Amino acid sequence: MEFEVWAPQAGRVTLHCDGSEHAMEPDALRRGWWTAQAEAGDGSRYGFAVDDGPVLPDPRSRRQPDGPDGLSAVVDHGRHRWRVDWPGRPLPGAVLYELHVGTFTPEGTLDAAAARLEHLADLGVTHVELMPLCPFPGRHGWGYEGVSLWAVHEPYGGPQALQRFVDRAHELGLGVVLDVVHNHLGPSGNHLPAFGPYFTDTHHTPWGAAVNLDAAGSDEVREFLVDSALSWLRDYRLDGLRLDAVHALCDTRAYHFLEELSTAVDRLAVGLGRPLFLIAESDLNDPRLVAPRETGGLGLHAQWNDDFHHAVHTALTGESQGYYEDFARDPFAALAKTLTAGFFHDGTYSGFRGRQHGRPLDRSRFAAHRLLGYSQTHDQIGNRAQGDRLSATLPPGLLACAATLTLTSPYTPMLFMGEEWGASTPWQFFTDHTDPELAEAVRRGRRREFAAHGWAEEDVPDPQDPATRDRSCLDWTEPSKEPHARLLAWYRMLIALRHEQGDLTDPDLADVRVAYDAEARWFAFRRGDLRVVLNLGDAAAEVPLGTRPVEVLASWTPLEAPAPDGRLHLPPHSCAVLRQS
Repeated sequence: MEFEVWAPQAGRVTLHCDGSEHAMEPDALRRGWWTAQAEAGDGSRYGFAVDDGPVLPDPRSRRQPDGPDGLSAVVDHGRHRWRVDWPGRPLPGAVLYELHVGTFTPEGTLDAAAARLEHLADLGVTHVELMPLCPFPGRHGWGYEGVSLWAVHEPYGGPQALQRFVDRAHELGLGVVLDVVHNHLGPSGNHLPAFGPYFTDTHHTPWGAAVNLDAAGSDEVREFLVDSALSWLRDYRLDGLRLDAVHALCDTRAYHFLEELSTAVDRLAVGLGRPLFLIAESDLNDPRLVAPRETGGLGLHAQWNDDFHHAVHTALTGESQGYYEDFARDPFAALAKTLTAGFFHDGTYSGFRGRQHGRPLDRSRFAAHRLLGYSQTHDQIGNRAQGDRLSATLPPGLLACAATLTLTSPYTPMLFMGEEWGASTPWQFFTDHTDPELAEAVRRGRRREFAAHGWAEEDVPDPQDPATRDRSCLDWTEPSKEPHARLLAWYRMLIALRHEQGDLTDPDLADVRVAYDAEARWFAFRRGDLRVVLNLGDAAAEVPLGTRPVEVLASWTPLEAPAPDGRLHLPPHSCAVLRQS
């Protein structure tokens, strides 16, 4: 078979394959590329030596059996016999479920996670969003410091386990989305600089030198990232990708990398005959990110909306530290704005940032499904000092309110694993760095970060302690116990309503109407003929609905019929979905 590698500054490149060496030749048609022929098949181990240096793994490795520093292995994707002729599942109308393979089950493998997928099908979600799967040093970690952007972390089961997982998900009607990280790699196990200018000092990011998207040599780096993305969608039959922190992708070229990527993905979707989509994580609040390319946008299909999360969180908890401060000044007004305008910061002043932030979106042209709404994510839980979920501090009624806001909002809802039953387990920051110096640096950095916010060092979990990961694993005995079972039934009911009631997936933001009383702590909004009412207070509230007939579609607590004047008596910490015609 033919082997190839991009090493534009090398004077000599040698292929090492299954114990033999082969001198590589420059490719006459592609500048900087080297090729060689060698006998090899699925499982063959190989690597490249640049200018007689150490043998390193292939930058485009499909498998790293011995971790990021070991030799690569050939993968023949054609060996897998797919069981499902999958037509795809589009983003509009979706309900996503964010899942971390390493803590979804105690085993922490893709096969163990696949065995739990019936729970998600019964829950009613449409897509599983897997946190990053690329190889990283050690066994356990969040996955955001991965390398080998084409490979699957071996302790999770490697590439064949991912194919089995996707097959099982598709058998159950579930789409699969993968979180990919293009804005940084490593640092441990990252050998790309030995091959070429994958990084540039032209820009700097929180992780150091930026991925080279616009300096000399960036054509091949961009192709490397685009080809990796297409490989996940094509070779593993994934339905979409979540792009981590795209605001950290530094690109000054006229043809932005994200536009190039979205163009390639849309082209692949046509070729495969099934829908594919890209979801961005972005801190910019810029609707151009998801605007169609023909209107001057970058053409991504959706983005996370942290403003919605922050508004929900402050309304429920009253927290006001850090980035919550802008929302905590008037939480109900912030929630009302995010439900009707998309972004809270849309050109307004942000005290947390000390400047104006964001850009307004055009509600007459913007489809609401292009924003993802959520009350909990891996970031918003795991980046708290103790990884505490909402369930650690809120009673079941307010957890039900969080679910109601998420699942009846105009946005594409996303849940974080275990949220649906109010999991009591935390989700903490954990690592398994094999480099002692890096491990200690991460440990000290974590403690220093939270010490600045008043936390004692001993109260910040040690990310390198295996117990930190173990505490973060879901407890699968909880869903059948109270109060978890009641909350799980509520999530199932709300998701079923979302699938049944067209008003809940109407993408028209301009049709959303909101009313609230911050002092009485009730909040209500309209979606077509549906009314969503919530009482976040400790006392009962009277919510004016008008005199039109009301049908209760779902209610956390029993409700009495509205009074003759149309005022609904809503118990404390309760919520309901009503039809009013």
